[in-house]
Amino acid sequence: MSDSQALRDSFALVGKSGDEVPRYFYSYLFLIAPEVRPMFPVSMGAQRDRLVAALGRIVADADDPDRLVPYLQQLGRDHRRFQVVAQHYEAVGQALLATLAYFLGDAWTPELQRGWTEAYTLVARTMIQAAEADSMTNPSWWNAEVVRHEQRGFDIAVLTVRLDQPMAYAAGQSVMVEAPMLPSTWRAFTPANAPRADGTIEFHVRAVDGGLVSPALVYGLRQGDVLRLGAPVGGRLTLQTSAGRDLVLIAGGTGLAPLRALVEEIARHGRQRRVDLFVGARDTHGLYDLPALRQLAQAHPWLRITPLVG
Repeated sequence: MSDSQALRDSFALVGKSGDEVPRYFYSYLFLIAPEVRPMFPVSMGAQRDRLVAALGRIVADADDPDRLVPYLQQLGRDHRRFQVVAQHYEAVGQALLATLAYFLGDAWTPELQRGWTEAYTLVARTMIQAAEADSMTNPSWWNAEVVRHEQRGFDIAVLTVRLDQPMAYAAGQSVMVEAPMLPSTWRAFTPANAPRADGTIEFHVRAVDGGLVSPALVYGLRQGDVLRLGAPVGGRLTLQTSAGRDLVLIAGGTGLAPLRALVEEIARHGRQRRVDLFVGARDTHGLYDLPALRQLAQAHPWLRITPLVG
């Protein structure tokens, strides 16, 4: 990118204005492109934080294309679920430059404007190309009908949904979820199962105090409701290629979900390795999935389940 240090310095200077920066940006964006407002949640607090985080990541990695390009490509694919099209990037770029000019004041030079314009043009092009490539194989989102909603205590629910079309994901990856009662509000959840032939996915959800999506899924969702799911992301928790190595897995609460998916993945491929899964909870209520885990252990001698309470 053009003079990446100048971009970092100017972004740091703008950042001194705090929350006023994303407020100005979104106010300007919605003024010049009001059609994009429905793409965003009613409450914009978390969205403002994501904007700052994304811009910070971009300028920080401006000199490292091996890190930046995959990040931008993933952003481009992710934004498909909002029905973002190429012309929306033009409005975002205009709003970004206007925001930088406003907060930098006299420090906003023609050279800096040119640098930011070139940088954003590259960012937008990378995201658009990734979105177009993804559209050749994946939908913008998957519809997922709730076929079972099991309350496992006052604040935990296990949801089983059936996808309207196949989704290729690896055990341990997460997907963004939008509830029908909270349009444009997405949160990441990790399937608790490896891919299944019947197209069902299981989610383990704990209602977070003060949260929006998780309480809606635990208390407001009913069988027959339809969720929207974004494309699978992440790879840190997926199985490595070193098949056969023994595994020790440690889970707490609904953090069990990705680890249970890994166990199913191992079972599906018939790999011979020992797996010790420790499941911790503050009380027995937190061991909400213990019967299913014990069934897995009975079916697979290489798996040992150790519940821990306290």
